[in-house]
Amino acid sequence: MRIDQEMTADAVLAELGGRVAAWRLERGLTQEQLAFRAEIGRATLQRLESGASVQLTSLVKLLRSLGVLDALDVLLLGSARSAAAESGNSDGQLPRRRAPRQHRARASGDGSWRWVDGNWQWAERSGDSE
Repeated sequence: MRIDQEMTADAVLAELGGRVAAWRLERGLTQEQLAFRAEIGRATLQRLESGASVQLTSLVKLLRSLGVLDALDVLLLGSARSAAAESGNSDGQLPRRRAPRQHRARASGDGSWRWVDGNWQWAERSGDSE
């Protein structure tokens, strides 16, 4: 099954669990063997393969031990890295930026939220009284 935007979180977890189980079986490993290699508990692996939620660190350890961790690099290669490269940062990190003026005003309380035409909009306070 293809993972897409329409799937619920539970459906995505079930699909990921099934894929981990398939990768494990392709390599001829038992749950106990893979859990040992990944340095996680067998119960954690069982939960993941059954589609339950586990910690992200456990998933990273499993992917590494299965030899597919580099798939995350492909997944997360998107626009953040491109923007960092365009900014000229050699370390691949985005430069820190200050929030736009209107966001700083919101944080400082120089305005208020108002319901306008079916949407919430921020209205900055002017020097005039309303």
